[in-house]
Order: sequence, then structure tokens, then C-alpha cells
Amino acid sequence: MGCASCGSGGTPNGCKNNGLCSSGGCDKLEVYDWLSNVALPENQKAYEIVEVRFKNARKGFYRNINGLGLQAGDVVVVEASSGYDIGVISVVGELARIQVKRKAPTFKHAEARKIMDIAKQEEIDLWIKGRSLEKDIMYKSRTLAMNLKLEMKISDVEYQADLSKATFYYTAEGRVDFRQLIKDMADAFKVRIEMRQIGSRQESARLGGIGSCGRELCCSTWLTDFRSVSTAAARYQQLSLNPQKLAGQCGKLKCCLNYELDMYTEALKALPKADIKLKTEKGDAYHVKTDVFKQFMWYAYPGEGALVVLTPEQVRKVQQMNKNGNTPRDLKEFAFEVEKEVEIGYDNVVGQDSLNRFENKQKPKKKKKKKPRNPNQPVSNA
Repeated sequence: MGCASCGSGGTPNGCKNNGLCSSGGCDKLEVYDWLSNVALPENQKAYEIVEVRFKNARKGFYRNINGLGLQAGDVVVVEASSGYDIGVISVVGELARIQVKRKAPTFKHAEARKIMDIAKQEEIDLWIKGRSLEKDIMYKSRTLAMNLKLEMKISDVEYQADLSKATFYYTAEGRVDFRQLIKDMADAFKVRIEMRQIGSRQESARLGGIGSCGRELCCSTWLTDFRSVSTAAARYQQLSLNPQKLAGQCGKLKCCLNYELDMYTEALKALPKADIKLKTEKGDAYHVKTDVFKQFMWYAYPGEGALVVLTPEQVRKVQQMNKNGNTPRDLKEFAFEVEKEVEIGYDNVVGQDSLNRFENKQKPKKKKKKKPRNPNQPVSNA
């Protein structure tokens, strides 16, 4: 079976794993079953709930009531609201039990939908045909929405495997009356229409892309939950509040701002409070910035561009002097001299930086033309 998520419909080059590549291009939010080689104890049945992955990052839990010998990567036919759908097994066994406890604590086994059978080739061909129709239908649905002047953006379409229903995912800032749009799309596409509104973060997770770090988006590869991100996370990490740099592809603050936030908050607790100004005879010095890793704090006097570097111990010492009613003459008495980084020199030894190094500076020598031999001249016999 080939990878149905690829545009070519075949297994990616070099994969050789029936489409279960971990490159991120085919399977988003893939899971590695680290319990696959662990045998179950005696007289213990395998966990009947399995995790099935559909298009992009959509997953669901289904019951294997028929006792099929399923493994990760098998293409199965599952029950749908009406008809059937096709998905790929992502997690089975005890790891599926852990996934259920973590993702769906209120999951009820009796209400779970069932796995009907392993997909046949005819069903897989119909499933791949539906995938090939999704892009064209999405563009046509956008045209219908523009004709009705609806303020919405249809970002993705997902066909059910039996081609009886199409789910349209859209984003909108406010409430949208799309009743006429559903009628127009049902007449044009001859399928049942389901509209599902998603947020901008969910849209980026479904579409995917490359972040400013040069890697695939976290939301489309491994991030499963979206936590709120505030500008306070950027302030704690001493980042400039530039919306263009702090915003991700979705237009919201980057999720990675929360990754190292706990470390910064713990490190800042050990530093003196930055909102306390240092009183000296020269004037009051205000905090400018802090280097959490090197343990340096920069202070400056109003109207002066020069910065004074202090260590946390020196700042505490000055604060204690101010608390006792003493004021030092100048902060430069406590200034810490930061060693300048030695710049590594560079010499163009072999001349590789020259733009014309491949040009031949010496002009080719012109070959001398031989004079024609005079036929009347005698030939010398050497």
C-alpha cells in the first residue's frame, strides 16, 4: 500500500515502510510505538481500543470488536456517522491505553465506533480518488463563498472515504450565515456538506509549513495542545516586543515562547528585583536589561547613553546601602569589567574569496603560422 497522503499516491523515495515515514511530510503527529516489542503477560487480552489517523492531524479511537490482528500502518475501514470512512492505524496495544488516558479521560468504550474490516483495494482506490478531488473542490468552494460575499476563508476540505460527505474547514472572525453556501455547494458537488469552523492555530496545524527556525511547524508535527501565549513570556526572556518577529504563521504569538519560560522565571527569582532603582550621589540609575545566562545586569543614568555592568551581588550590595541610608558616589565604583570577546582573525590564504579566481589571467599564446614551403626549394636529405 502506498502513502495516500502524498500527491503522487506512492511510497516516498527511501521510505520503504508503506508510507509510515517520519519525515513529517506524509504523516503529521506520528507516534512511535515503543511498546511494540514488549509481550503481554499470560492470560491477558490485547487492548481493544486502537487509535486511527485520518487526514492531517485528525485522529480518533475505535473498537476492534472483531479481534483483527492490527498493527501500526494498516489501512482499516471504520464506522462513520453515515456510511464508512478509511484511516490508518497509528497506535495499538498498551500504548493506545496510555493515549486514551492522556487525550480522552472521559472516553467511554461502549460508545466508541467500531472497526469494520481491513480496507480492500477497491475501497483504497476510492479513498485515493476522494483525496485527489479535494484541492479542486476547495478552490471552487472559495469562489462560491466570494460570490455570496461571505467573510470567511475555506482552508481545507476532507472527503469521506465513500465519497458521500465532504467536510469543509473554514476560519472567520465573526458569525457567518452560510446556509445559502451549503445549498450551492450541494448542488455543485452532489455530496452532503458539513461546515466546521477552526481557529487560526488549527488552520496552521492542518496546512503545515516552515517556521522562522527553519524546521516544520510544531503544531503540525508533534504539538497536540495549544496553550495561551502572552507578551509577558517575551518580557521574561528579554525579547524585543516586535509583533513581526514574535508572531508565527498563524498570526498569533509563537508557541515556542513558552518552551523556556519556566527556566527564565526560575532564574530571575535568584536575581535582584529590576524595578528598584539604585540611588547614588550622581543620580538614580535605572535597570536596562539583564543577561540571565551570564548573570549580568545593566544600569544607566537618565540622559546618559553609557551603561554600567553589575553583577547580582553588586546590585544587592548597592540596594542594601540605599536601604541603610547610604548612597555611593557613582556606580562605576562597582562596575564589572566585561572581557571583550577576542575576534578570530581570517586570512585569505589560498585565494578562495576572489571572484575571478577561475579566470585565466594569462592570455593564451598565439600559435605562429607556418610559412608555406617553396616547391622550388630543394629538400635536404638528413
